[in-house]
Amino acid sequence: MKNLLALTFFILFTTPLLTSAQTSEKGIIRGKVIEEVGALPIPFAVVSIFESGVEQPMITFQTDENGFFKFNNIKFGTYKVKVSYVGFGPLFVNEVIVSPKESDKNLGTLKLAAEQNNLNEVVITAEKPVIEVGADVITYNVGSSILAEGSTATDLLKNVPMVEVDIDGNTTISGKRSTRVFIDGKPSDYMTSNIADLLNVLPSDAIEKIEVMTNPPAKYSADGEGIINIVMKKGFKVGFNGNVGLSAGTQGNNNANANASYKGEKYSITGGGAYRMGIGKSSSESYRTNFFKDRDPDIYKNPDTTFYYNQFTNSRSENNGGNFRVALDWDINKKQNLRVNTSYNVNNSNSSSGNDFYYIDQHEITKRLRNQINLGDANSNNFVFNTDYSLATDTSGGKLTAGFTLNANSSNSTRSFERSYAFPANLNPSLQQNDNEIGNRGINFNLDYDKPVFNKRDRLEFGVAYNYRKNQNDLIVDNFNYKTQQFVANDKLSNEFFYNENILAGYLSYNYRNKGWSAKAALRSEYTNVNFDLSTGEVYNVNPYFSFFPSLSLNRFFRKRYNIGATYSVRINRPRENTLNPQVNNADTLNISYGNPDLSPSYTHQFDISFGAFGKQWSFTPRISYSRASGVIERYRFVNDNGISESTFDNVGTNYSLAFMLIGNYRPTKKISANGNFSIIQSNYTSSLNSALNRGGISIRSRAGISMQLPYKTAFEANLNYNNNVSAIGRNSASINTSFGARKTFLKNTLTARISANDPFRARRNSTFNEGLNFFSNTYGVSNTNNFVFNINYRFTKVKTNKVTVPPPPTTSQN
Repeated sequence: MKNLLALTFFILFTTPLLTSAQTSEKGIIRGKVIEEVGALPIPFAVVSIFESGVEQPMITFQTDENGFFKFNNIKFGTYKVKVSYVGFGPLFVNEVIVSPKESDKNLGTLKLAAEQNNLNEVVITAEKPVIEVGADVITYNVGSSILAEGSTATDLLKNVPMVEVDIDGNTTISGKRSTRVFIDGKPSDYMTSNIADLLNVLPSDAIEKIEVMTNPPAKYSADGEGIINIVMKKGFKVGFNGNVGLSAGTQGNNNANANASYKGEKYSITGGGAYRMGIGKSSSESYRTNFFKDRDPDIYKNPDTTFYYNQFTNSRSENNGGNFRVALDWDINKKQNLRVNTSYNVNNSNSSSGNDFYYIDQHEITKRLRNQINLGDANSNNFVFNTDYSLATDTSGGKLTAGFTLNANSSNSTRSFERSYAFPANLNPSLQQNDNEIGNRGINFNLDYDKPVFNKRDRLEFGVAYNYRKNQNDLIVDNFNYKTQQFVANDKLSNEFFYNENILAGYLSYNYRNKGWSAKAALRSEYTNVNFDLSTGEVYNVNPYFSFFPSLSLNRFFRKRYNIGATYSVRINRPRENTLNPQVNNADTLNISYGNPDLSPSYTHQFDISFGAFGKQWSFTPRISYSRASGVIERYRFVNDNGISESTFDNVGTNYSLAFMLIGNYRPTKKISANGNFSIIQSNYTSSLNSALNRGGISIRSRAGISMQLPYKTAFEANLNYNNNVSAIGRNSASINTSFGARKTFLKNTLTARISANDPFRARRNSTFNEGLNFFSNTYGVSNTNNFVFNINYRFTKVKTNKVTVPPPPTTSQN
């Protein structure tokens, strides 16, 4: 590791010295970026220049407050120019020639169209910047990362700024207690019972970009303190194009994927599929100390007692899954657009593990040793149908959109737990079998309208949405009777959980922009009606409630390279079936868990201040975030007198969080780029429920990455991630993840070969510390993340190329 860091710093600081003797450049490329509808200038748009045959941009810069850009000292030659901005489709200009006769090349006015209506790109292929930073959104462009090829959405998210992915594939935004994952602006948790399974089969080659929204727009649900939006590719190229890829890993992680799209002048059809196989191996050690002090000696035989539970586990799992997608994007006419897409996911897995449980008394003598063998099989499938219709209501930019989503998914898992005692030998063995079936059904509908009001420098948006979700969780538990040699139903643990959720929402938002200033105010209201019950006859009624979510933002772009912004918003974390369901999970009889049907929603007030500074070779974006969450929903644990640990959820209290984040990029040469981010978060919990939860602590997350364009159409990329997080009941200690990738292209950039390494130096290790009123525990784990993957990908294209007429240079300079 030390050698790697030393090599990285050596490359970063010596390369500029080696390239300082380059010949002087003489040309200029300039222009202005505006909106296609309304002709407003677009400040802060990203403009990139590409040399012929080079996959990464030579120079990247932002437009000033009036939409102008200007690149000086460009050597004579032929270039490609790409313009992009969040919410708009990219624009490419081909064959921009800078020569002694035309040393000042003015591209004139370049118009960006709203992303969903952008049908006529100029250039077919170009490389985007890896990371684009906006006031409320950080965008990770998937196609620019070598490590993204031949992987899945889960793999991509590990390298996105401000995003954390734990060992189970759960994804959160750093510094945010609750995060929702969207796909194409639709909440994925309404589409599947297990988001981690969905992301693990979603192929990276089907993903256009990943957006991290720290202050989501008002048209999105107020659930969660932030949103990660995965934007799928929709066939941006005119003509027929696609790719086929195969990957194989040393850990048995293999996948194959294919994507294709055809795009005419008014419509596009996109389809794709992927199949993935994976093997997981892990081991863990857990040491728990239980102590009971100051108990009444008249009641307890041993009023002051300390004893220990130690657990050792080894597990192995095999999984496979597929993802299949079809989409249609149709411009009915100049005013109307229709999008229809559907997807189907399937997952299968089997697992086995062995556990050794040691009970050690207060004299540190082992009294019991129990062995447990766990076997499991699971499968799930998920179907989603979505359609979106948009109508341009007038020539001034008014637009009406309507969306409808229907989803259905189901999963089934069968697990068996065989328990026996090494000693004492007189304790009877047991065999338990759990059969768990889960079904989800959901309907989402939204209707939105937006329109400029005054001189097209503002935008008024309003809309309504309705979400319905039904969840059914059927758990059957059987215990084996050794005398009759038959399984007998366990009525205490078997039951069926029914959950229904209805959310009706409306919002109003106003955005104004003028001379580098941007201000937005919005109000969203949601009416929530939830009811759930058990087949045992227990009925739980939740009183319907209204919630109001104001949000404000103010941004200023000035002096062509600085941006400062401030935002305020209110968010909600609703308890759902995973936290409300009181069904008992006793897979580990010494550590049982269950939900809490009495939970209330948690509300968070969050403030953010961001500052951005940008140069021709660098960008630097610090952020400060403060949040106050009341009624925080946290899992907490307590230990009974018999030593059995119980884990459940509760509104544990209030959390105050102060976060400082840095995001930066440095390009010392045209072919080397370094980027990184760092966040430090101070959290303080206060709880009237459990004094052991009154604690504070610091969480740290950091990432550093470097990418290089090398000779002979090769490229190299490396990333280093570090995480150390605090929770209400303890801490997840430091974990480190490293990844490297090298890529070479052949056959006029149509064939790509890539080799990558994930955690090549050692398998990922993690440790946690938890503490309660009468216990503390330490857990140490190792998983087989160290993997080498070889990927080959073929891209095929048969396209039409549109021409752009470049106007002659103006007689007077515009910038």
